[in-house]
Amino acid sequence: MARSVAFFPLVGALLGVVLAGLDLAFRRIFPPGVAAAILLAAWVAMTGAFHLDGFLDSCDGLFGGHTPEDRLRILRDERVGAFAVSGGVLLLLLKYAAIASLQRPAAALILAPTLGRWAMTSVLLCFPYRRAEGLGRSMKQLAGWGEGLIATALALGAIAAVGWRFGLIAWLAVVATGGYSARLASRRLEGLTGDSYGATCEIGEAAALLAWVACETSLA
Repeated sequence: MARSVAFFPLVGALLGVVLAGLDLAFRRIFPPGVAAAILLAAWVAMTGAFHLDGFLDSCDGLFGGHTPEDRLRILRDERVGAFAVSGGVLLLLLKYAAIASLQRPAAALILAPTLGRWAMTSVLLCFPYRRAEGLGRSMKQLAGWGEGLIATALALGAIAAVGWRFGLIAWLAVVATGGYSARLASRRLEGLTGDSYGATCEIGEAAALLAWVACETSLA
């Protein structure tokens, strides 16, 4: 499992290729808005809402407690609170709007899940793990900077494949948003959890999509 950390971006790239193919098919049948909604539903379904669940739990945990212990307790709670509902709706709305606005959807759809998972690898290596046990603890203890270098090489390969100009800007957006969200979580929890990793992935994906749309709008 620790060695798998190096290949998170590769998994994202493969997911992105599938999404790009589905988008091409959907846009031949439906108008952009409808195609974007169906594609986003497929995106969530193909990942089993795994990282989305981490994002929702993080919204409740980080903003619903007064102490690190309270926030960790809320993270374990299976019930969904107001912060999770609000955050989830806004996240999916941002992704939907970005997908519907893409002029080069294939490139962005390949890059976004790749960079989101690169961000997940990066924060796993750079920030302490909060819980004493769990899958995240095992990966954190055994993964090293070698895995980080492989993950970064894979992410840069994806950027080169889709185009350096927009790709690097999307990467910088992911670095900024992923780094900020991880620092916030680490400060409020005194370390990260598996939910934090999932939230980082979701935030990174959204940031990459929005950065790509901004590039197409202002730089094309």
